[in-house]
Amino acid sequence: FINGLAGRVPAIDWLFRGISNDYFAVISSCLILVWLWFGTRDAAQRAINQKVVVTAAISIGLTNLLVFISNSFYFRVRPFNALSPDAVHLLFYRPTDSSFPSNLAAVLFAIAVPVFVKNKYFGSLLLVIAALCSLGRVYIGVHFPLDIVGGALFGAAGAALAFGVIRLISPWYEYMLRLLKKIYLA
Repeated sequence: FINGLAGRVPAIDWLFRGISNDYFAVISSCLILVWLWFGTRDAAQRAINQKVVVTAAISIGLTNLLVFISNSFYFRVRPFNALSPDAVHLLFYRPTDSSFPSNLAAVLFAIAVPVFVKNKYFGSLLLVIAALCSLGRVYIGVHFPLDIVGGALFGAAGAALAFGVIRLISPWYEYMLRLLKKIYLA
């Protein structure tokens, strides 16, 4: 149904192509992380924000590891390969990797979830970016809806694991942060 709307209104097609490409949402999310790292004058809030940025970075790595493991055991074809050519309105290039889970959704939710846990405002903004981009991936014909749900779950799982890793490496993290502050990077 969602992909069936594609090709009817060129302006909406253009919008979803822009939002759902491989760069826009990831770069937007990373710019928000940079803002969280440097953009707060309050020292206590800056320390919280910087820890959540590190958590998000670890979450991305762990999520990508989970997706890699999943793709090693399960390959799901893309909608434009699984369905008849008349059934899918493809508005994008033809990715060749596994459709499940959505790599882009996994990464975007891996960024959004840890930020949301510690900073509701920026976390909500990142969740909106992740949701719009993910909806757009179905709209443009490169994912099934469950691929997106799977990607979101993989991202949330990576975030949960990242919080555990942060607890384990907390003394090392505090030491590295003190070093970064000495050279004005934190």
